[in-house]
Amino acid sequence: MKSEPDEASIDHLEAAGTLPWTGVRNYQARNFMRDAMRIGDGVLFYHSSCPQPGIAGFAEVSSAAYPDATQFDPSSPYYDAKSIKQSPRWVHVDVRFLRKTRLLSLAEMKADPLLAGMRTLQPGNRLSITPVTPEEWAHVQRLLA
Repeated sequence: MKSEPDEASIDHLEAAGTLPWTGVRNYQARNFMRDAMRIGDGVLFYHSSCPQPGIAGFAEVSSAAYPDATQFDPSSPYYDAKSIKQSPRWVHVDVRFLRKTRLLSLAEMKADPLLAGMRTLQPGNRLSITPVTPEEWAHVQRLLA
């Protein structure tokens, strides 16, 4: 799960303990949260759109998907005028902090042959949420142990 650190960093998550992963406005990323994520699933917390992008820590999914209230709030940057409460377009999950790690940089990830196939590293990928294979998860855990 990618986040810009000035909006929600691993430090923000650590201080809060749990955060709702609001503001996702891509249908594919929404579908990953809605259809594939389950309570207890591991999360690689990735800092993006910053001077040093990369994995900054581990978290876990701590709720099932539920409607993202920001879609109904006209003062929110994530407001969606076409979404209605009876049939919301956007959902989110809550994410619980597990631990901070050293930064596993984007450059280091790209240079690692065992991570070369990661969906988030593929050219043109702009999704804030992408699945990770069990092999990729285990390798990242070893790198950040």
